[in-house]
Amino acid sequence: MATNRDLEAEQAYIVRAYDRLEAMRAAAIELMSSVLAQGKGLTHQAREERDVIVRTSLHRLDQLDIGDEALCFGRIDHRAGDGDANAEGNGDGRGDGDGEGRAGETFYIGRLAVSAEDMEPLVVDWRAPVAEPFYRATGRHPMGLRRRRHFSTEGRRLVGIEDELFAADGGPGEEGDESLALVGTGALLAALERSRSGRMRDIVATVQREQDEIIRAPLPGVLVVQGGPGTGKTAVALHRAAYLLYTHRFPLERQGVLVVGPNPVFLRYIEQVLPSLGEAGVALTTIGGLVAEVRARASEPAAVAGLKGDARMAKFLARAVRDRQRPLRQALTVPFGPYLLDLGADESAAVVATARRRSAPHNTRRKFVESQVLGRLYDKYLVALDRARRTGLAATEEAPVERDSFERDVRRRPEVGEALDRMWPRLLPQELVHDLYGAAPLITLAGERLLSAEEQALLERPRSDSLGDIPWTPADLPLIDEARVLLGPARSGSPSSGSSEEPRSYGHIVVDEAQDLSPMQLRMLSRRSISGSMTVVGDIAQATGPRAPGTWDDVMRHLPSKRPARLVELTVNYRTPAEVMELAGAMLRAAAPEVRQPTSVRRTDEVPAIDPVAGDRILAEVAERAARESADLPEGSVAVIATASMIDELSSALTGAGLPFGEASLQGLESPITLVAVEDVKGLEFDSVIVVEPALIVAHAPQGLRSLYVALTRPTRRLSVVHSLPLPEALATALV
Repeated sequence: MATNRDLEAEQAYIVRAYDRLEAMRAAAIELMSSVLAQGKGLTHQAREERDVIVRTSLHRLDQLDIGDEALCFGRIDHRAGDGDANAEGNGDGRGDGDGEGRAGETFYIGRLAVSAEDMEPLVVDWRAPVAEPFYRATGRHPMGLRRRRHFSTEGRRLVGIEDELFAADGGPGEEGDESLALVGTGALLAALERSRSGRMRDIVATVQREQDEIIRAPLPGVLVVQGGPGTGKTAVALHRAAYLLYTHRFPLERQGVLVVGPNPVFLRYIEQVLPSLGEAGVALTTIGGLVAEVRARASEPAAVAGLKGDARMAKFLARAVRDRQRPLRQALTVPFGPYLLDLGADESAAVVATARRRSAPHNTRRKFVESQVLGRLYDKYLVALDRARRTGLAATEEAPVERDSFERDVRRRPEVGEALDRMWPRLLPQELVHDLYGAAPLITLAGERLLSAEEQALLERPRSDSLGDIPWTPADLPLIDEARVLLGPARSGSPSSGSSEEPRSYGHIVVDEAQDLSPMQLRMLSRRSISGSMTVVGDIAQATGPRAPGTWDDVMRHLPSKRPARLVELTVNYRTPAEVMELAGAMLRAAAPEVRQPTSVRRTDEVPAIDPVAGDRILAEVAERAARESADLPEGSVAVIATASMIDELSSALTGAGLPFGEASLQGLESPITLVAVEDVKGLEFDSVIVVEPALIVAHAPQGLRSLYVALTRPTRRLSVVHSLPLPEALATALV
């Protein structure tokens, strides 16, 4: 048991660690200042060396800036070898090791590594191998520890210590499932009880055993993480990104790490987690953000969106490109001097057939087609010239025009340009897709024996006057991206060329809420992976897209396959109270009975409130309930969740009540009360949640019961349901 003396000693150690952190920051600033002070007149090599030092120093300062977060959150004491089993650490963060492994050593675990003046470690980075027992040791498997100590801090002040002692042989261990054995129970529960803000906090001080195993899993291949509500799957995925950057710094810092989230609200919610872990260089984006040249600003029926996300669309687009590679309908005649040079339709067909057999993107092969066409015309010119010489129509000493000069002249002829554009047009990705949608014959040609007549009709829409006026939808963007791969870059310098750059690829990609991604979206991500290394997290039970996958196999078949994908599961719900999960579980059993519900580790004695009201009172009741919840939780967060169709009228009601609120899609999550559409709430958490009109959520969403399940599982403390319409059967039955 920790004593006041322990508290004082540990406080002194923490102060020393902070002092050294400040000294490390000062050293980085001094180094950068000294090279900047060198002034002008440097050689080119000296300037390059200076710039490298400045960049390195700025990166180091970013890493050392932890803001208000705790620097050190605990320590581990390894059991002594043949010596004193109660040996204490010697105060330098390492202890008195016996020279064999880590026996008898003590390590302080923290947010980043801090060393003493003699370079001995004061604090070990949580990602270092030596820190593993801090997260993984259990009574059954102590991993050589005799004690694990967790710190509770307020700023730089130590306010509490929690010790866990381990038997030498591990003893009989905990009964039942070891995954339910919590690590640092006090620290974990304190973190869970802390009020939520509009930003996700890191969980580096309270990572649990099953979470740590995922975080430290090997880099190669695809790791798929199934995790129900409250299991911390998003936090685990972000901490894994930080861990991989630490462990594989050399390749990943150069190749880059990408985090893909479901919507901008979610990205704002998680954007501070990685910087708080010392990793500020990770790219965050939505799936639509990967297609920079267009912006989705329209919606469409679920059936259309579902079809556009179908894997068959890849073949459909490949056919559409091939259909634009066409021989001439009639011969091309080009006057050149006194000669008429003909390229027959059959010759153009031979050129197209040869070009099709080449393995390169469509636009790249345009140069080959031009070369073939111009070469054939030049050969015809030489034949015509020779014939003219033999018949006396041309002087025998007349020299032929050089081929380069001939091609420059002929290429400028309008009829030649039109013929080339007929045979092998240069195309932008958005042009190809727009042309397809606006021409039923093109859809029919590309969709023959691939799409049904009904499906082909779903893809039709009127043409727009310009590319800038096209009402793109989110489901269009993966098709544009697929077309970009098929087409390759358009001619550089063209004013309408759009973005022809190759999409950036990454050394590792983290994908959250992956269960909602269509096969075409998954293809987008796969081709941005350099080596096939990905962390894919989600919950099959929360799949709410137009064509929700039945299992993770339906997702994994569209991911990189260089190595077999690994599927792991998070089984413990840390966030959502058991009382809430007992109610929400009815939706899970009805919508996805094959998915196992995670086990909640805490109860709050807060029974979900179900409030039926008259239809003309629904808006007022929601405002009143939001006001009460906000007053009861002055430091906490309150969310009002409803269908998108109700957001405007709910916003008016909250405004009329004078409540401090913000719409998640506009103001983010910083307000005490957040109004959020159920479509945008996935991955978020709030202290108190008010779900409005569950019947409308079920009726309006493609996977209605799953969407309701998502909404019901957002609170960390309280859940209220306000309704005027009859409750969905699954929810009504759960209340009986």
